[in-house]
Amino acid sequence: MKRIVIDARELRTSTGRYMERLLHYLQEIDRKHEYIVLLKPEDIASWNPEHANFSKHVCPHKEFGFSEQVGFKKQLDGLRPDLVHFGMVQQPIWYRGRVVTTVHDLTTMRFSNPVKNTAIYTFKQQVYKYVVWRAAHKSAALITPSQFVADDVVRFTGVRPDKITVTNEAADAITVRAQPVKQLAEQKFLLYIGRPMTHKNLERLIEAFASLRAAHPKLILVLAGRKDANYERIEDNAYVNGVKNLLFAGFVSEGQLRWLYEHCEAYVFPSLSEGFGLPGLEAMRHGAPVVSSNATCLPEIYGDAAHYFDPTDVPAMADAINEVLTDKHLRASLVKKGQDQVEKYSWRQMAEQTLEVYKKALNEE
Repeated sequence: MKRIVIDARELRTSTGRYMERLLHYLQEIDRKHEYIVLLKPEDIASWNPEHANFSKHVCPHKEFGFSEQVGFKKQLDGLRPDLVHFGMVQQPIWYRGRVVTTVHDLTTMRFSNPVKNTAIYTFKQQVYKYVVWRAAHKSAALITPSQFVADDVVRFTGVRPDKITVTNEAADAITVRAQPVKQLAEQKFLLYIGRPMTHKNLERLIEAFASLRAAHPKLILVLAGRKDANYERIEDNAYVNGVKNLLFAGFVSEGQLRWLYEHCEAYVFPSLSEGFGLPGLEAMRHGAPVVSSNATCLPEIYGDAAHYFDPTDVPAMADAINEVLTDKHLRASLVKKGQDQVEKYSWRQMAEQTLEVYKKALNEE
């Protein structure tokens, strides 16, 4: 029985849904290999294996630190795996064992973070670029969530395209009971859910929304996601610019998120760069029409089930949103196409494809 170590340190982060679903379905489909799942100390109690060929170990080594390069490498060497799957690019770059790496996107190396020290952040970006390049070349295989990211990795690193397997993610329905957000009862609102990083393009979304209010004075824009320094910066700027009817909702529960998806006039995704665009698919799953940026992977993932705009063109963004608000036939079409689109994606299929990557890397085919 060959031993596969899975680096799941990102399990409870914003990208952790991918890893959580991968582990869930691998346990359903594979009894042949031994799996060791590495988790952060604070996550070790919240995930438990369901089958005897899976076990969990604490990994105390944080991403992008000296400990990751030295301590984590030592831990991996001690485990003596036949294969390590790094669920993110961050990894001990001098680890010499057989490796598969998932590259979710290359966004981090292209956009700044306004709340970070510019010099330090720029230096870290350069380090990140090297880690990406090194990981791409030393890995036996690479996994990406979209063809756009696969092509992007090839352009940046120069690796062969046949080294990369695209394993699309998927959108599950939220099964907990919908929980109304009281201040939005009986209100019409647009929704964005996610982080407020620079590439999410929220400043332009707010500007487009401000222009929409002339025709829709009671419309509300809801920006949901855990409050941080970037959200505070965006909220302060909106206040200074006098933009009304904004609701910075902060963290929302699964029940509240379901209710928001089910009751919004449209889900708006203004992003400049994505690796897959999972929130838009989740919105489609719950019957929301999606108005989306046409950047990077989003047209690939959403197909004809979204109404697109150029994310750098604020009037075009406002016009696209307005068309969905005012055209009932367009809205109904987007809802129907969205529900069809989400059925094209499957977490189980993603896990099956990943297992095939493991087998190939282990020379089992």
